[in-house]
Amino acid sequence: MKLEDMEIYNISMEIGDEIWFSVVEWENLAKYSIGQQIVRSADSIAANISEGYGRYHFKDRKNFMFYARGSHYETITWLTKAQNRKIISNEFFEGIIAKMEKLGVKMNNYINTLESKTNNKSQ
Repeated sequence: MKLEDMEIYNISMEIGDEIWFSVVEWENLAKYSIGQQIVRSADSIAANISEGYGRYHFKDRKNFMFYARGSHYETITWLTKAQNRKIISNEFFEGIIAKMEKLGVKMNNYINTLESKTNNKSQ
């Protein structure tokens, strides 16, 4: 399987792009405070998935998935701050959070798969 065939990678790429194209339209204060942070955390999800994919050992892949999951939660926090501060619409927030929830479940499933492969290798 190629990286581009992984659903978690594709969803995380979509989320990163949606957030980017939203942030570039924000006013300067929001763009250069919350905006930079949210773009970095959202892009970090896909970056960590791809870096883990490139690792040979399942344990390394799993560790990078944990980093991706951390960035996932960080992105949710920044999205919540942006909504609370009226930077993004409720409609945008609800749509992107639904994608984030779907991604979170799929990332956890993948982590569990890697966990079982890690445990099988050590036996």
